Amino acid sequence: MSKFYLKPKFFSVIKKYSAQQFLNDCIAGVIVAIIALPLSIALALASGVEPVCGIYTAIAAGFCVSLFGGSRIQIAGPTAAFASIVAGVVATQGMDGLFIATIIAGIFLILMGVFRFGTLIKFIPHSIITGFTAGIAVTIVIGQIKDFVGISYAGGIKPVETLEKIEANIRFMDTMSWQALAVGLVSLAILIFYPRIEKRVPPSLVAVVVGACMVAFLPGFEQGVYTIRDLYTIPSGLPHVDFGSMNFSFDKISAVIPDAFTIAILAAIESLLSCIVADGMVNSHHNSNAELVGQGIGNIASVFFGGIPATGAIARTAANAKNGGKTPVAGMVHSIVLLLILMFLMPYAGLIPMPTIAAILFMVAYNMSEWRKIVRTVKIAPKSDVFVLFTTLILTVVFDLVVAIGIGMVLTSILFMKRMSEETSVDGWKYVDPETDEDAIDLKVVPKDVRVYEITGPLFFGAADKIPKIVLRDFTRCLILRMRAVPSLDYTALDALEHLYKKCQKRGVRLVFSHVNEQPLQVMYKSGFYQKVGEENFCRHIDEALAKAGNIKA
Repeated sequence: MSKFYLKPKFFSVIKKYSAQQFLNDCIAGVIVAIIALPLSIALALASGVEPVCGIYTAIAAGFCVSLFGGSRIQIAGPTAAFASIVAGVVATQGMDGLFIATIIAGIFLILMGVFRFGTLIKFIPHSIITGFTAGIAVTIVIGQIKDFVGISYAGGIKPVETLEKIEANIRFMDTMSWQALAVGLVSLAILIFYPRIEKRVPPSLVAVVVGACMVAFLPGFEQGVYTIRDLYTIPSGLPHVDFGSMNFSFDKISAVIPDAFTIAILAAIESLLSCIVADGMVNSHHNSNAELVGQGIGNIASVFFGGIPATGAIARTAANAKNGGKTPVAGMVHSIVLLLILMFLMPYAGLIPMPTIAAILFMVAYNMSEWRKIVRTVKIAPKSDVFVLFTTLILTVVFDLVVAIGIGMVLTSILFMKRMSEETSVDGWKYVDPETDEDAIDLKVVPKDVRVYEITGPLFFGAADKIPKIVLRDFTRCLILRMRAVPSLDYTALDALEHLYKKCQKRGVRLVFSHVNEQPLQVMYKSGFYQKVGEENFCRHIDEALAKAGNIKA
């Protein structure tokens, strides 16, 4: 790899930057800032910190990740993935503990990029990622029930763990406010149904305005519904971080290192997943190691600016792409717009009702839960993948991400080794002259417009990234995948094959499989992939596959 492997994407795209693209980036940046404003406040509250900390995070981390990261359109800021871990650190170690943990996490991320760990994230399988993501969604929903229905806890009761919050909600359910529930339900209805009517104005912004108007103008609602202003101080202007009051002792640093590691791993996973999504939207290719360095710098900048941990936000990144953003300039504009709002309009944020914030977070949790992927995994994936998914989900809710990811990886490794041992056999062999091996591909006549790839070894989550590297030429009309040496196939690799099939369909290329073994064939059949590709496109022998390819009309 060249010495420029950490070169930020900004410095690559700025060479051919145009005035028209600057205008497009500015428009996209403004729209994303409007979307990010209520989300940043809501996610800060879900993380157990002051609401303005979310704005600080979006400004500092958003700007630095765009400037130093490896993606064209990544938008960074506070995300739901960090809510539970940040809330836990703040509750047990205080804001100084969160500051130290985020600094250490930022250093970890920079080192991961420098030592080219960007590609190693692929070894965390989808089952674990889906499991802890769904677990975080569950914890967010449970944590927001209190504000959604207006429950009031007795003085001194501040539950931190998810199970403690469930117990407190049940215990104090008789204090709920019907006014708060009404505002929450109206806000949630707007978030669900408004996008079906109007797509140009962010639904979260509409929900905030309607919720604030309900509290301000409907009789009895002002006393029955808490707003941000009732519970928090909303400062305007630049932040002031009091370093003198922080505890930087060795004991404090040692205590937060596990949390720092979790923040770093989570930031790496979330940001690189977001980059992959972004690549497909703008037909680009991100630099994973530069992105990790950018995320590290962004997280360090965030806490020095008064913020919390940050990572790539998939929803805001998608909004950036859909509104014309094509370069990191859009992310920088988004941060600058939020800075202007912070300087001049921040006091108005105090009017936002807490049930509206809870409704916004309910939608965030719903969108990140990926329940459809969970259902599909249960239907088609091997039982071992399903077991790991639900184990990770439950451990995330009951304990925390450190325990969930650690145990999830151990389980995955053990179950994978078990699966491989079942597929491995020790047999006697005999010498076969290559010149007389009728299965040798170099003896076959392969037409120019047919491409043949032979896959050797198990197709699992650690090798699934090799599938997207299969090249289709402009003149290719048939792709043959020879799988006689593939003993097993898991859900992650199957997902990669499905993406390849969609790519072939889009290019008008016929996909043909040769000699698919029993276990991979069962996985394909159970998932519906076998039926989608068509029984006629699964051949027992390479000769049959080549003959079929030869009969395909151009």
